Amino acid sequence: MDAEPIPATSAAPSGLTTQQAAQLLSQFGPNTVSEERELWLRALGSKFWAPVPWMLEAAIVLELLLHKNIDAVVIAALLVFNAGISFIQESHAQQALALLRGRLSVEARVRRDDAWQRIPAKGLVPGDLIHLRMGDIVPADAHLTSGTVLVDQSALTGESTPADLKGGDTAYTGGIIKRGEATAVVTATGSHTYFGKTAELVRQAKAAGHLQEMIFTVVKYLVALDVVIVAAVLVYALNTGILLGDVLPFCLMLLVASIPVALPATFTLASALGTRELIHQGVLVSRLSAIEDAAAMDLLATDKTGTLTKNELSVAAIIATPPHSEADVIRFAALASDEATQDPIDLAILTAARARGVSTADFKIRDFIPFEPSTKRSEALLQHGTQSVRVVKGAPLEIAALVGTRRIPEAEKLAAEGYRVLAVAAGSEGSSAQFMKFAGVIGLLDPPRDDSARFVGTLQSLGVRVVMITGDTLETAQTIASKVGITGPACAPERLRSDPDAPRDCNVFAGVLPEDKFRLVQAQQHAGHIVGMTGDGVNDAPALKQAEVGVAVANATDVAKSAASLVLTNPGLSDIVSAVETSRRIYQRMLTYTLNKIIKTIEIAVFLSLGLVFTRSLVVTPLLIVLLLFTNDFVTMSIATDRVSFSKRPDRWRIRALVTTAAPLAVLLVLFSLSVLLTGRNILSLSASQIQTLAFLTLVFGGQGTVYLVRERRHFWGSRPSRWMLLSSGVDVAVVSFLAIHGILMAPLAAMIVAGLLVTVVLYLFVVDYLKIAIFRRFGVG
Repeated sequence: MDAEPIPATSAAPSGLTTQQAAQLLSQFGPNTVSEERELWLRALGSKFWAPVPWMLEAAIVLELLLHKNIDAVVIAALLVFNAGISFIQESHAQQALALLRGRLSVEARVRRDDAWQRIPAKGLVPGDLIHLRMGDIVPADAHLTSGTVLVDQSALTGESTPADLKGGDTAYTGGIIKRGEATAVVTATGSHTYFGKTAELVRQAKAAGHLQEMIFTVVKYLVALDVVIVAAVLVYALNTGILLGDVLPFCLMLLVASIPVALPATFTLASALGTRELIHQGVLVSRLSAIEDAAAMDLLATDKTGTLTKNELSVAAIIATPPHSEADVIRFAALASDEATQDPIDLAILTAARARGVSTADFKIRDFIPFEPSTKRSEALLQHGTQSVRVVKGAPLEIAALVGTRRIPEAEKLAAEGYRVLAVAAGSEGSSAQFMKFAGVIGLLDPPRDDSARFVGTLQSLGVRVVMITGDTLETAQTIASKVGITGPACAPERLRSDPDAPRDCNVFAGVLPEDKFRLVQAQQHAGHIVGMTGDGVNDAPALKQAEVGVAVANATDVAKSAASLVLTNPGLSDIVSAVETSRRIYQRMLTYTLNKIIKTIEIAVFLSLGLVFTRSLVVTPLLIVLLLFTNDFVTMSIATDRVSFSKRPDRWRIRALVTTAAPLAVLLVLFSLSVLLTGRNILSLSASQIQTLAFLTLVFGGQGTVYLVRERRHFWGSRPSRWMLLSSGVDVAVVSFLAIHGILMAPLAAMIVAGLLVTVVLYLFVVDYLKIAIFRRFGVG
C-alpha cells in the first residue's frame, strides 16, 4: 500500500487503527455485494427440472415400463437436445457478458493508524475516514465531514443532474466525483449500502416464464381429446369383443402422439438461431425465454437518463433581458465558468458559447470564484478595456437577491417547462444591487438522443405502449417525454405509491425510486401486460430483472447488464426494434409448428380411431408411429429456419383459437386419409400390412404438406420457404418413399402407388388451401 499524504482537518476524525478495522471487517464482512453464480452442473440440471421436462421424462419411464425402448430413446434424445441447446446458448451469453463487464478494482484513500493509505475498496469498514477527489468512484456510503464535491449519482438515483454535497450530506456507493474534494466517514458497506439494497432487490426479482404455460395448455387440449377418444374406443372394444391387449398399445400410441416432444426443442432451436441473428444486429441475449416474450411485449417502460437521453447537460434555452442579447447572456455565463473544474454545467455553457461563435477574448480574468454550494453561484472579476466587470451565474433566487429583486419570471417559466435554470447578472465591480444588472436566464437539459423519437415512434407503430420512468422532476420528465413522442398524463411519485390505477393511467412517471420501478413493472404484469424495461444504472437493475424483457443499454453498469435478459452493444435504443421484429418472426415460425402439431394430433387420433372401427385392427403399427415422430415432429423442426414476416401487433398465444382453427382443418385431412384407406382396401385390394404402409405414407405426406399449408395465413404459395425447410421435406419424403417401395420396416408398396399418393396429397392441399383462408379469417389466427 502506497502512502499518500493528505492533511486531515482538525474538524475531521482521526480514522481507525488497523486492529479496529480488522475487527469491524470480521463483523460486517468485505465491502462487496455478493454475486450469485450458478454452478454449471446445476444450471444444466435445471434444464431437466421443470414442468415440460417432467412430462417428457414421465413419457420415457412409461415407454420403458411397456418395453417400448425405441420410443423411449427418441423422446430422451429430444429432451437432451433441448436441454443442451438451451444450456450452451445461455452459457455463451453469460461468457460474453463477463467480457463486456471487464471489472476494474476500485481503490480508496483511507486514514489508518494516523496515516493516509490507498487500499482496495473491499477492505473498507464502517467508521473508516476516507478522502474523495475529482474522478473518484465513491467506494462506500459515506457521511461528509468537510469539503464540497459535485457527485454524479445518475446510475444510482436516476437523476440526470449531479448533486452538490457538503459537510453533513451523504455520498452513495458508485457515485462519481465530478468536482471538488471532501473527507468523509464510511457509514455503510457491502449489502448495507444504497447500492447493496438495490442489488438485493435484483436477487428478489424474477420474470415470469410463459413458454411452459403455453406448452401445458396445448397438451391439456390434446390429452383431453385423446381421453375422450380412448374412452370411446374402449367402450367400442368391449361391445365388439376386441381384446384389451390389442387396444392398450393403441391407447399408448395416442397419448405419446399427443405430447409435443419436439416443441420445446424447436422453440429452443428457433430462439438460438434468433440470438445469432440478433448478435449481428447489436443485441446480446442472456436469457432465451426473452426472445419469446419480446414477441408478446405490449408495454415498454424506459428509463430516461442515459437511455432516452445522452446523460450530458446542454444549453437548451436562453432568455435575455433587454438591453442584453442572448449572445451577451451566454458570454457572461461562459466568463463565470472554468473548464478546469470539469463541472458539467460549466462544460455545457462553454460548449454552447463555442457553438454559437461567442467570443470572450476581449475580457481578461482578474479573479475567479468557482461554484460554491453555500452561495449557490460562481463569479468572475474581469477587465474589459478600461472597465472592471463583474459577472455572476447561479441559482435564480440567489441572483435575484443580488440584483435587488424578489423573483425572476423568466426563470420560473423555464423551470415550469422542466429546465434546470441558471440566472446571469453582470455589472461594474461592487457587491450591492446598484452595481449589478440582471442579464437573463439559461435553461439546461439532458437532451434526448438523436434516435430516441424515431425509436419511440417505431415501437408505437408496432403496438407497443412506451412509458418513461425517471428519478428527475415531473417538469423535466414531461419536457423530455414530449420531445421523444411519449404523450399522455404524467404521475408524481406520490400518486404512483398510493393509486393502484396510476400504472394504467400514466405514461410518464417522475421522481421514482428503484423500488418504485420494480413495483411498477410488477403492477403492469399483474394487469396482464408483457413488460419490457430499459435502463443503464444500478437503480434500474431490479426492474430489469423483474421484467419479461429487461434491456440494458450499451453504456449500462455491470449490475444492470447482469440483471437484463437483453444487452445492447450499440449506442441508443434502436436495436430494441430489431429484437422485437426478430422475436415476432420466431413467433410466426412457432405458430406454424404449433398449429401443425395440433392439426396432426387431432388427425392422427381421429384417423387411427376410425381406422380401428372400420378395420377392427391397428391401421398403423407402433413402430411406424415412432417413425412418424421423426417424420412429423423431428424433421419439421426445420420450421425454425423459415422465411417469414413479422406481425405488426404484439403476439399472444391464444391456444383455444388455435384449437378451434385446427379442428376443421384436421377434419378435412381425416376425410382425405380415410378415403385413401378405403381406396387401398376396396379398390387397390391391398393386404392389411400394405394398408398400414399406405396409412403411414398418407400421414407423412399429409404432415409435410400441412406445414406449408399453415405457414402462410394467405395462399401457401405466396412466399418461398427457407432452403432448409424445402431440403428437410424433400429428404423426408424421399426416405419414407424409398423405405415403402423397398419394404424396409414396413410392407412394400408399388412405386406407382407411392407416387400417385404424393400427387393426390398435393392436389388435395391446393383445394384445402382455399378453405383454410376462410377458417383463419373466421378465428383470427395469425
